[in-house]
Amino acid sequence: MRSKTDPIIVGTVSRSIEMGLRMIGVWPDSSYTILHRAFWMITLTMAQTFQYWYFIIHVRTDDLSHLMDGLSTTMSYSLLLLKLTIFWVNRRIFHNILNTMARDRSECATDWAGYLMSRTVYVSHRSSNLIIGLYSMSVILYGTGVLIAHSDEPEDELNEQLAVPTRELFLKMELPFESNASPVYEVVMVTQFFHQLAAATIVGVLNALIVSLILHVGGQIDIMCRGLVEISSGDGMFDLPATSIKTLIHRHQRIIALSADIETLFSYIALMQFMWNTSVICCLGFLIVTSIGDSEGSTMLVKSLFFYVVITLEAFIFCYAGEYLSAKSRMIGDAAYEAKWYNSSPKQSRVLLLLILRSQRKLTITIGKFMDLSLERFTTIIKASASYVSVLHAMS
Repeated sequence: MRSKTDPIIVGTVSRSIEMGLRMIGVWPDSSYTILHRAFWMITLTMAQTFQYWYFIIHVRTDDLSHLMDGLSTTMSYSLLLLKLTIFWVNRRIFHNILNTMARDRSECATDWAGYLMSRTVYVSHRSSNLIIGLYSMSVILYGTGVLIAHSDEPEDELNEQLAVPTRELFLKMELPFESNASPVYEVVMVTQFFHQLAAATIVGVLNALIVSLILHVGGQIDIMCRGLVEISSGDGMFDLPATSIKTLIHRHQRIIALSADIETLFSYIALMQFMWNTSVICCLGFLIVTSIGDSEGSTMLVKSLFFYVVITLEAFIFCYAGEYLSAKSRMIGDAAYEAKWYNSSPKQSRVLLLLILRSQRKLTITIGKFMDLSLERFTTIIKASASYVSVLHAMS
C-alpha cells in the first residue's frame, strides 16, 4: 500500500540521494525493499569473509604495504555494512525525518522563507552530487592503479609462475576457487569493480544525506531567526498575535525534534566513523609515505592518494556537520535576545525568555552519546593517524 506522504517526500533530498536510498531499501515505500537489503547483506558479508580470510593468511608473509592496502578497503567495507545495519534498524526514525522536512517545506508561508528554503535545497543538491561523484571517482582511480600495477609486472616473473600465476584483484580476497586463470580472473575483476563502485556510491549517498539534513536544519534556523527579527523591526512596543508566537514556538520545537532524530540516527554511525576513519587514514597515509620514496611507487600513489582524500573528506563532513549544527543553534538564542522582548507585553516577554533559555542548550551530533562532533575532533583524527603512520613507517 502506498503512503499518502510519498508525493510530499519526493524532493526533500536530491534525486541522486533518493536513488541511492532506494538501492539499499530505506526509502519509504520503495519497491523490492527486502531484495535490496538481502543483496547488500549477502554480498557485503561474503566480501568481508574473503577479505578478512586473506588478511589472516597473509598477515605474516605479505609486505606491510600490501597488507595496509588490503586492510584499508576491508575496513571501509566493514564500516559500510555497519552503517547499512543501523539505517535498516532505524528506518522509522529516518521516515520521520523525511516527513518533518516535507512539512517544513510546505509551510514556507512568506516569500523570504520560500527563498531561504530554495537556496538551501540548491546548495544541498549541488553538494550531494559533488560528494557522490568524488566517491565514484576514487574507485575508478583505485581500479586504474590496480590495472597499471598488473601491466607493469615483469615478463620473467610471470614466466616463472606460469604454473600458478599470481594476479592482483581490485579487492584483496582469498577466494575458495582458483581465480588467476582466464576467464575466471576477468569475471572476478569486473564483478569486484562494479560492486566496489556501487558500495562507494552508497557511502557517498549516506555522507551526502547528513549534509542535506544538516543544511535543512540550518535553513529552518535561518527562517526562525528572520521571523524573530521581523517581529521587532519597529521602534516601540509590539504586541504580536498569539498565532505568530505560537508559530515560532512550534517551529523551534520541530527544529529540536528533527535534530534529536538526526542525532539518534547518526550518533553510533559517527562513533564507528571516528574509529574506522582513524585506522583507514593511517593505512592510506602509510602507503602514500612509503610510495613517495619508491621508484615503483607511482601505481600505489594513483591507488591511494585520491582514496585518502575521500576518506579524510568523509571524516571532515561528519565533524563539520556537528560544528555547523552547534553554531547555528546558538543563533536562535541570539536572535531571540535581540528581538526587543523587553518592549513586549509581560505574557509575550515570558514566552521569549523561555525561548532564550531553551536555546542555550545547543543542538549537536555526538560520537556515541559521549562526545560532540566538532572540528576539534577532526584534528584529533588527523593527529592520531599521523602518529600511527610514523610508528608503522619506523617498523617497515
